[in-house]
Amino acid sequence: MNRTEIDNNSEEILYNDICSVIEHTRYRVAVYVNSEASLMNWHIGKRIKEDVLYNKRADYGKEILKRLSQKLIEKYGNGWGFQKLQHCVRAAYIFSEDEILYAVRTQLSWTHLRSLMAIEDSLARQFYMEMCRLEKWTTRTLDEKIDGRMYERTAISRKPEDVIKAELGKVRENNSLQPDLVFRSSYFLDMLGLPDVFSENDLESAIISQIQNFLKEFGSDFAFVDRQKRITVDGTDYHLDLLFYHRGLRRLVAIDLKLGRFKPAHEGQMLLYLRYLNRHDRKEGEESPIGLILCSEGNTEHIEYLMLDDESPVKVAQYFTKLPDKKLLAEKLQRAISIAKEYYRTKQSDSDNQK
Repeated sequence: MNRTEIDNNSEEILYNDICSVIEHTRYRVAVYVNSEASLMNWHIGKRIKEDVLYNKRADYGKEILKRLSQKLIEKYGNGWGFQKLQHCVRAAYIFSEDEILYAVRTQLSWTHLRSLMAIEDSLARQFYMEMCRLEKWTTRTLDEKIDGRMYERTAISRKPEDVIKAELGKVRENNSLQPDLVFRSSYFLDMLGLPDVFSENDLESAIISQIQNFLKEFGSDFAFVDRQKRITVDGTDYHLDLLFYHRGLRRLVAIDLKLGRFKPAHEGQMLLYLRYLNRHDRKEGEESPIGLILCSEGNTEHIEYLMLDDESPVKVAQYFTKLPDKKLLAEKLQRAISIAKEYYRTKQSDSDNQK
C-alpha cells in the first residue's frame, strides 16, 4: 500500500469515527428531548387537573383550557392547541408519576403514550407498555397491535386479574417472559398473499419467503431455525413443518401447520416432536421446547381450553390468511373470555370444595 492509499484509508477511518460520534450524540439528545417533553406534558396536565378540573363544572374547565391554549399558541406556536392540552390532562389522569417516569426511562415517546391513553383497560395498557419496551415497537407498530387486539388474543388476557398483575410485574422487574404473553389464540397471516385455495406446503413456502413479515406478527424474539426438520423415531421419519427459537423464553418452538380444524391427534403428534427435540436438540441452559399447532379453522372451545392449560407444552391457534371482520373477531374474543371465566370459576370452585 503506497502513501496516498494509506492517507486515504486514514481519512476514511477518521470520517467514519466522527460520523459515529455525531450519530450517537444525536440519538442521546433525541432520547433526552423526548423524555423531557413527555415529563413536561404530564406536569402541565397535572397542574391543569389539580387547579382547574377539580372544579365540578366541566364547561368552566373547558373554557379555561380554550383561553389557555390561545395564549400559549400566541407565545409558543400552534403545537399548544386545545387538543394538545386535553392530551396532557388525560395523561395526568391515566398515568401516575411513577408510571410516567418508567415510560420515559424505557424510551417510550409522547406519541406512544397518546396511543396507550386510548386503552381503557389498565392491565391491557400495562401489557402494551411492556411489549413496547421489550420489542422496541414504533408508534405505528403499537397502533397496529392495539387495532389487531393483540392483548385480547393472548392467553394472559383470559387469566384472573391478580394473575395478570403478577405476570406483568415479573416482566417489569426482571424481563421474565411467560408463554402466556407470547402465544395467541389467533394470528393474522394476510401478508403472505395466499389465494383462496392453498395447500399446507403452499402456506409453509409463503411463510419462508415472507419470513420477515411473518416474524413481525409473531414477535421480534422469534428466530428461524429449520424447515421440514426430520425427526426419526423407531425407524420412521416424520417432518416438523417449522422450527423456531424464542430468545425471551429461551426455548425451541415447534410449529405445525394444519388445514381445517384442530384434532386431538394433532396434539399427540406434536408431543412426539417435543419429546424428540427435548432429547436431541435442546441445548444446555434452555427451557424445554414448546409446540404451536396452527389451524386454518377455529373450533374455539378446543383452542381456548388448551391455551388455558398451563401444564401443557402444546399451544393451538387459528390463523387468518385474510384479515377477519373486526366485529366478528370481537365476538370471537368475547366468547373466548367467557369460556375462560367459566373455566377459572369452575377451577376455583373445585379447589374450595377440596379444602
